[in-house]
Amino acid sequence: MSLVLLAVGLYSCESNWLPRPPGYNRIDLPKHSYQKLEQGYPYQLDFSTYSRVEADSFNLNEKEWINLNYPDFGAKVHLTYKKIDQNTDFKILSNDAFNLTAKHQIKAYGIEEAILLTPNGYSAVVAELTGEVPTQFQFFVTDSTSHFLRGAVYFNTALKNDSLAPIIEFIKIDMAHLINSVNFEKKEGNKK
Repeated sequence: MSLVLLAVGLYSCESNWLPRPPGYNRIDLPKHSYQKLEQGYPYQLDFSTYSRVEADSFNLNEKEWINLNYPDFGAKVHLTYKKIDQNTDFKILSNDAFNLTAKHQIKAYGIEEAILLTPNGYSAVVAELTGEVPTQFQFFVTDSTSHFLRGAVYFNTALKNDSLAPIIEFIKIDMAHLINSVNFEKKEGNKK
């Protein structure tokens, strides 16, 4: 009897099966919300409540350099700040920022750059990179006379960027809010 059931079972199985398409991780993203950066930096900005401010460990001498760590997403936004003065030229800083973006041309499918004016009257340059690059979004905000703030988003994961696309878009919105909220310290003679 069991041989009959086995024979019926084997006969009823079709050999025309199709593999399932590859699945994607489900990513539930929270609503965007922001908080102000604590005092003590030559710049103020709003950053995501889903990120943590950490001192940058790459260059401990630069106290104004920070990372915004998104632990749930495996991402960090590296923020570097330079004061523009007779020792540090705006042209050198902006060229360095463009060169750091251009280094990704080897793997990038495309780099789109835009120049913006922030609500606080500062200039911002935003670069969006596509392809399998380690950073998909870079920017700098400056008043071009005294302050220069640069940011780059990095992911600490081996996932392909198409799998990270929802998270990349989420963080881009956070970065747009951050850029629009940047406010630099005024010089003593120029306070509002």
